[in-house]
Formats: sequence, C-alpha cells, structure tokens
Amino acid sequence: MTDSILIKALISLPLDIFKGLWQLWWIWLIVFIVWFLKEFGPVIAKRIKLDRKYAGIDSMKSDREKINELRHLKPAEFEDYIANLYYNLGYNTERVGQSYDGGIDVIAEKDGVKHYIQCKKFITRKVRVGAVRDFYGAMTGKLANGKGIFITTNVFTTEAERFAEDNLIELIDSFGLLRLIKSANMDQSTSSASLGNAQVLEQRIKCPACDGYLVKRSGKYGEFWGCSNYPKCRYIKH
Repeated sequence: MTDSILIKALISLPLDIFKGLWQLWWIWLIVFIVWFLKEFGPVIAKRIKLDRKYAGIDSMKSDREKINELRHLKPAEFEDYIANLYYNLGYNTERVGQSYDGGIDVIAEKDGVKHYIQCKKFITRKVRVGAVRDFYGAMTGKLANGKGIFITTNVFTTEAERFAEDNLIELIDSFGLLRLIKSANMDQSTSSASLGNAQVLEQRIKCPACDGYLVKRSGKYGEFWGCSNYPKCRYIKH
C-alpha cells in the first residue's frame, strides 16, 4: 500500500510542478518581454529613429531635391542613411565609419555574405580613381563571395569606372542611388510614377541565372545588361 502511494506521488510530482509553473505564466511573460527589450530594443529604436529622420528625403517627389538634401547631410549622417537604406532593402547593416580601418563606412550582410560600402558625399567634385583605388586596398582580403560597393551623391570619373570594372567594385552614382531609394520605398506606385519607363523596365527584368535583376552597365565595349549579384553571378546580356 505504501509503495503504491509512493509511486502515485512520484508520477504526480512533475504534473504538480508544471501546474505550479503554468500558474505563474505572467511572470515568465514579463521576463521574456524584459529580455526582448534589452536585447533588441536599442536596435529597433535606432531603426525607427533613422526611418523618421530621413523619411522627409525619401518622400520628396523631385529626384533633384532628394540628391540636394543628401549632399547637404553631414558625412556621418550620410553613412547612417546608407546603412538604413540597405537595411530597408533586406540587409543586416552596421555603420562602422571612422572606427573601421581603410575608410569602409558600412557593412551590409545578407544570406551570410558581407558587402563593404564606402560613402562619399560629394556636391560638385567627381570621385576620382585614387579614392576607388584606396577603397579597393581597404577591402582586399576581407571579401569572400561578397563585393565592394562605392556610393556617391555625384558621379565617377572615367578612370575610376575603368578601375572599378577591372577590380569587381560596384559603383553607385547619384542616379543609381535614386534607384536604390525607390526600390526600398514600399509605395511601389509612387516610385513607378516618378521613374522613367526605361528605369522601371530595368528594375523589373529578372536575371535568368539567379534571383537577381538586370541592370544597365557600361564596359570597355559599350553598354550591356549585367546581374545585380555580380560578381557572384556573371550573367551578361548585350
């Protein structure tokens, strides 16, 4: 009889413990909320702050107004803007700026692949080959299957474009930056209305070799269509 009572007690003990813990579910919920806010709260708050801070730029109807506003940001603000832009494009981003060696301003990661971004907020000056060459030196040895991305609010010299093409660096001038902004804009109808027909078509052409899309590029032998995932994907259409 004693053994039977003991066995029943041992069987019911885990259930009693579980019931006791379940009755305290609200305490566990509070613990989870506190942990979540501590772990992710600062990141979420920063993203909300950046979205609000730069919402005025993204909502401007005129492309000229957008570029003008971006050109008048402080260098650190422009780096923040680019980091937030790529975050809205689906990347995990980190602005490293002056704390990083070699002038790499933003690290953007997607699907386990890291891309290194240099930001140059130029108003009248073109980006010369020396700046692109320095950026190439900074990211050499860091890239695995990602790419280097050089972004400016102006344009690049021909020498800079040639050097970038030979060294797997993606150059994004003011026009390319506007396309990125419009791609990140969730209001597709607004972005499509403000784009020209050729630019809308460019955004919609899917790469037949991967999940990227085709963008118009200029090479040694003229213009061609290349994959946005270059150099990971080397599909070319002339």
